Amino acid sequence: MTPSNSGSNNPPVTDEVVHNDQTYEKVREGLADILNLPSPHSKKDGSKQSVFYNPVQQFNRDLSVLAIRAFAEDLALTRHARRERRREKLRKDGKHGPKRKREHSAGHENLDHVNGHKRLERPATPERPENISGISPIAEKVEQIQSQDDSAPIVSSTAETKSPLANDPDTAISDPPHPNTHIAGRQSVDGIAPNTQHEDGHNHVGQNESSTIPTPHIRVLDALSATGLRALRYVKEIPHVTSVTANDISSSATASIKLNAEYNGITDKIQPTTGDAKSLMYHTIAHTKDLFSVIDLDPYGTAVPFLDAAVQAVHDGGLLCVTCTDGGVFASVGFPEKTFSQYGGVSWKGTQGHEAGLRLILNAVATSAARYGLAVEPLLSLNIDFYARLFVRIRRSPADVKFLAHKTMVVYNCDHGCSSFKTQYLAQSRDREDKNGGTFYTHSLAQGPSATPFCDHCGFKTHLAGPMWGGPLHNPHFITKILDILPSLDNNVYATIPRIEGMLTLALNETLFQESQQHPLAESSEANSIVPLDPALRDPHPFFFNPSVLARTLHCTVPSDAALRGALLGLGYRTTRSHTEAGSLRTDAPWDVIWEIMREWVRQKHPIKPGALTKGMAGFEIMKKDRSNRQLEDNKQALRKILAEAETAENLQTAIETALFRLSQSGREAEDNKQQDGALQEGSSGTQLHDLQVDFNERLGKEASGKKMIRYQMNPRADWGPMSKAKVGP
Repeated sequence: MTPSNSGSNNPPVTDEVVHNDQTYEKVREGLADILNLPSPHSKKDGSKQSVFYNPVQQFNRDLSVLAIRAFAEDLALTRHARRERRREKLRKDGKHGPKRKREHSAGHENLDHVNGHKRLERPATPERPENISGISPIAEKVEQIQSQDDSAPIVSSTAETKSPLANDPDTAISDPPHPNTHIAGRQSVDGIAPNTQHEDGHNHVGQNESSTIPTPHIRVLDALSATGLRALRYVKEIPHVTSVTANDISSSATASIKLNAEYNGITDKIQPTTGDAKSLMYHTIAHTKDLFSVIDLDPYGTAVPFLDAAVQAVHDGGLLCVTCTDGGVFASVGFPEKTFSQYGGVSWKGTQGHEAGLRLILNAVATSAARYGLAVEPLLSLNIDFYARLFVRIRRSPADVKFLAHKTMVVYNCDHGCSSFKTQYLAQSRDREDKNGGTFYTHSLAQGPSATPFCDHCGFKTHLAGPMWGGPLHNPHFITKILDILPSLDNNVYATIPRIEGMLTLALNETLFQESQQHPLAESSEANSIVPLDPALRDPHPFFFNPSVLARTLHCTVPSDAALRGALLGLGYRTTRSHTEAGSLRTDAPWDVIWEIMREWVRQKHPIKPGALTKGMAGFEIMKKDRSNRQLEDNKQALRKILAEAETAENLQTAIETALFRLSQSGREAEDNKQQDGALQEGSSGTQLHDLQVDFNERLGKEASGKKMIRYQMNPRADWGPMSKAKVGP
């Protein structure tokens, strides 16, 4: 393909600058600038970089900024709604909130009365009493005083009167916590503080904060930071981020991070560290307990070695961002032994391999988290260019972990024949009603197998893929929230907005078939919040088919997209596209119906050339089930039966006349049924399929004309790809 001229992946702005008496190449991306030493060789010679930077992944970084921002804004809305419900409950109960006596601590001023309200004393040690809302009594009391008189001096600005609890996210009422602050105990990601002025002085693009909604403290780990570009952009472009730990195993990369943080003037919010990412996360789990709100894993290759530590080092309810660039492993069958050792399953051969790869990665994340009673919820899972990018919410919920086997599947795929497939789940969870009218689930083994060793349509051998994730790939509320942010962004800052909009729209359409979405225990919140999905929800119709592959199987002309969509819609089925493959169609129609439509396409529109299909080919076996062939086969079978049962010539003549009469009657009845009921008769039996009224109505199947979007990215530039791995030096 030629490079795209859509402007959705503009090359980075590069310039030479002098910093600390050293000449650097400055690269501008988003609101951040990074400095690299100029290479003595030409950029076309393939020389390795000392610190890895790939401009092609700007789409990845732009999307990550917006995803973390949407997550943080939802966190603020959810927390605010929870506090409002708490306040309303207290008002109805006629209470002023829980009160607890506090001893006077040295160095703290006793503010006993503020506008008639008794002021609680702050403790000398950071106690964190719990209640049903997750808000500490101190924070609740401060809010009550502020609600009565916003001008009341709640906390002195002097260092002598500053409370140790100011560093606790759940009770903070002044400055955000310092990046090095450590608090004992597993924290909730709901920790918030009222809005404070940003110290970096930078313009946060698209920011539209409300003074009535508090700002959550977001602590981010960029585990494999390289130049630190992601960390820089997270600080400068996401208002809620208070600190970013930028880690890399290479000391030269860490030096680059420090240099870039200094050049961008945000050294107070960037904490560079040198070391193994796994060791850093395990140390955080074992010693500090100051877990991260967001962890971003963007390695060169697979992220699997980091998953066990990452799922434990992220907050309860936090966000895990995962990138895997080894598409030759998770999205192909060239190295099945490698795929299984890395992801615990195998992919399949064919166009569906990239979606299967996404589900293998999700299964690896889910199984890593399940060992510790952590449940995963994919918010967004995308196959992009040569890599996969996933955003997963991690929650501590042993009850939801029980549904993992229910959402884990293997797939029987006819990869060498007609490309059809059938899923098989490992377990099943069924809801039951208890005596009080509530709902509970029973978990049991699934019955199998769901398919025979040979394909039902072409007779070829099937192959197994999986185990893999069988739940939804996306949360539609999360995608909608990101899409709502896009109009407020500057196209000069986010050069990939057109592609982000197109890909997210495709991903949102993939959720068309999800029926029950909301988590049964989810609290009601704002309309635009990221509502958790039902943990028992499976993807009812995973994967897709490619019309060009079906046409190649039958050796016929490829039906137009509008014609095929029109035929499916006319039969009462739904259709959409898949973001992983251009020209693909996702549908809730069974494979029996899909192949019947293709047979009708051959019969009605484009007959196959004689001799194009021969015995032993997949298409030959499929076309044997054509309507005209089926009727001929039925007549032959009837005549064979008559000849076998007839004893005399007279009996033979009578039997033949009777058979002909029955055939004529059945033909009239079938014609009457078609005229009386042209609606869809679902099922997989041959008689029902042959009664389908297939109409290739292109007007019905044509997509509504609207805003033009970049659904599938062309090659962004010549000689693009994952690039060479950086040299790890001292």
